[in-house]
Amino acid sequence: MLTRKQKRSILYILFVFILCSAAKDFEFLVLKTDETFLAENIFCKIFALLVISQCLVERKLSWKSIGFRLNGLKRGLILGFSLGIGTFAVSYLAECLILLLMGKSPRLSFFISSFSLSDQTVTGISLSAILICILGNVINVAAEEGLFRGLLFKLGRRAFSSRNANLLQALLFGIWHLVTVVVWVREGSLTVGAAFLMGIGYIILAGILGFEWGLCVTLTGTLWTGIFEHFFNNFISNSLHVVTDTGTDELQILRIVLSNVLSLLLVLFLMKRGKKKERRRPAGRRKAAG
Repeated sequence: MLTRKQKRSILYILFVFILCSAAKDFEFLVLKTDETFLAENIFCKIFALLVISQCLVERKLSWKSIGFRLNGLKRGLILGFSLGIGTFAVSYLAECLILLLMGKSPRLSFFISSFSLSDQTVTGISLSAILICILGNVINVAAEEGLFRGLLFKLGRRAFSSRNANLLQALLFGIWHLVTVVVWVREGSLTVGAAFLMGIGYIILAGILGFEWGLCVTLTGTLWTGIFEHFFNNFISNSLHVVTDTGTDELQILRIVLSNVLSLLLVLFLMKRGKKKERRRPAGRRKAAG
């Protein structure tokens, strides 16, 4: 049975989520900024940052209190990029090995494209394309990490356990990505049945990452680990592709799933190791004092 405080917290979290989702849906389905030279739907992310700012004032919070603290930036950068580089190195290698076993000749190719699990829109390899990709990803990551692992996770932990609050924001983060599937159905690139399966896949994949990055907040006390891994994941998916004579990124879904699962397992390992150190610390101090 939920308490009154928990009900109010859930309603507020859902209100913020629905408000930001409505802005995202409008941009994806009506404005279609990703089809312009910007190649990214960034206005809904800017709107989300403005919503976060207003919510922080209403809830008497600060950017620091939701994880945007300079203290821990270096650690978050190292851990975030290490997770991204390490897991994607393994997943790219696995993808290439499987393609080799299938009798194909895979090779890596660097060019900027719009990421999706079903197809890609190539935008080129010019300096402007790279800079736009970087800027778009910076805005995207700041908004999504600030909204889900920052504001919503913080509000959730005020009323629920850290684990339940993390599960809630991870679920919402998965649902947040469903509009992409709606776009594909409207464009005719997916049937309703295929879209249903793809939607479940998006919720699971995004949910895994959302849950992992929530754990990173618990582990480090800041958003930086999730921010840097999130940025790396997006940029590498937009820029480094596996090409064969029959297509591009044919096993991309395998690469994404493998890297996501590996990353979650690594963070769970770090969490477990951190808890063991915490349990041992008092005994060690008593021993040193004696």
